[in-house]
Amino acid sequence: MITRIAQRQLNMATHHQLRQAGIPATTISGRSRRGGPWQRLLPRVYLLQTGPPDTRQQALSAVLYAAPPAPDPLSGTAAALTGGALALLGIRDAPPEPLDVLVRAPRSVAATGRVRPASTARWPATITIAGVPSTRPVRAATDFAARTDDPDLVRSVLANVVQGGWCHPHDLHAELRAGRVRHRPAVRTAAAELVAGVRSIAEARARDTLSATDLPAPLWNARLHGPDGSFLASPDAYWPDEGVALEIDSAEYHYTRDSWQATLRRRLRMEARGVLVVSTTPGILREEPANLIAALRALLALGAARPAPPQVTAHGHAQLELPLRTPRYAPKARETV
Repeated sequence: MITRIAQRQLNMATHHQLRQAGIPATTISGRSRRGGPWQRLLPRVYLLQTGPPDTRQQALSAVLYAAPPAPDPLSGTAAALTGGALALLGIRDAPPEPLDVLVRAPRSVAATGRVRPASTARWPATITIAGVPSTRPVRAATDFAARTDDPDLVRSVLANVVQGGWCHPHDLHAELRAGRVRHRPAVRTAAAELVAGVRSIAEARARDTLSATDLPAPLWNARLHGPDGSFLASPDAYWPDEGVALEIDSAEYHYTRDSWQATLRRRLRMEARGVLVVSTTPGILREEPANLIAALRALLALGAARPAPPQVTAHGHAQLELPLRTPRYAPKARETV
């Protein structure tokens, strides 16, 4: 019986499950002493191996700790990982800890170590991520934003959740409102940026910089197509009336040999159709914003004075009107185990 439980629960078991399997409390205590074959990760939660727990086991241990003894801690109906679920999905900048776990109200569980249980009456549909009962990305992002104080981290993680296709900005905005966290300055800023089409912290900083000038507002992440309908590129910012594009190239994503060549090819495709391209890096944007603004101002003036527009069609990000309203009838997500 314990073998089946361990296989299903990433080689872990709760004290209740071990006792139900007929293992005496003295045996559990003895096996989990220092140097023994088991480890006590959290109160009433045991790792049935000698090696250190991995990220998934750490996450599941938090759910096993917060879940009631019966009927099934993996059902996702009484306890589920929330903010930390973003790290399990591999969403960039999402920290694996602290481990925030939702507990269905009226039940409550005490916090311990890195585990922060939160009792809620607004219980979400849940999914299983890498064997861990978790909230969907849209709810995980909302709960993360509600309990994170670093404004840049909030902006970055929310942008990466949308950029990765885990949820639509409209759904995230509605969930932020339902969770009553839009009053937080960092959340309000991030929501406005996502509605505008911004999809990274570097783009958010560029938007802040541009908003403080008299330059016209660009389209963010517009898709540019040639006269034959072929896709050319999706620059970070694009001014369709002047035919000017802004590219923010970070070393992390653009300075390997292959990615740098791909960046140059994309730029050449735009320039071949008459698009004027301004390139910068997050560091230059942060440290020398005046030089970037001067370059953009010069190219925007040049583009506006040209007799013929560039040979491209821009399909801008679908702008959402604020304030957004939550749909009266939202489709139910299926609970999975």
